[in-house]
Amino acid sequence: MLRLSGYLAALAVSSAWAITLDDISDRDAINGLKQALTSGAQAAVAKLGKQDGFMSDSRIKIPLPPSMKRAEAMMHSIGAGKQADDLVLRMNRAAEAAVPQAKPLLVDAARKMTVQDAKGILTGGPDSATQYFKRATSEPLAQKFKPIVRKAMAKVKLAEAYNEIAASGAKFGLVKQEDVNLEDYVTRKALDGLFVGIADEEKKIRENPAAAASSIVKKVFGALAK
Repeated sequence: MLRLSGYLAALAVSSAWAITLDDISDRDAINGLKQALTSGAQAAVAKLGKQDGFMSDSRIKIPLPPSMKRAEAMMHSIGAGKQADDLVLRMNRAAEAAVPQAKPLLVDAARKMTVQDAKGILTGGPDSATQYFKRATSEPLAQKFKPIVRKAMAKVKLAEAYNEIAASGAKFGLVKQEDVNLEDYVTRKALDGLFVGIADEEKKIRENPAAAASSIVKKVFGALAK
């Protein structure tokens, strides 16, 4: 069986770099990945799990579902736009409140990473660590997020109206089934946003491993960058 350091060496572009990469042991490779995944996940949670963490980032800001855009426009046209805007704000605040719950699950997923997982990340694409987190945590994260989202949405009168309108629209194929329940929609979009944040952190580590605090992380990802 090839050692993890062998996978790293295979990525080298010269024999000189291969010698350096061969100095990285399996233990170093796994520890480096675990530390990188942990620090990246924690940074993403810290960035997104605060006020405006979602609202200020156009990539992950949660809008009303596309199928409700016409209703949103109509509300603005009749002077009820503030209610629609408030619903969008509350959805994003719900996501921001839920994200901190992700930290222990993400840290645990990094800690439980297997040798096979590590090989997949080392030989995978530029977002392979993010994809690992998705596979390992999406389901339990949704279970953690949904009660927080439900509590936040219960305070918004328009949220209840949304569910009623969406349910009626679904009967005629005007609203996607996955968008019928606002709690489910916000939970799903909150998870999407979280993984965008994790991907951002993974990219930073891969592109600039020298900035990593851990010497092991620098060693492993510095070798991968060569």
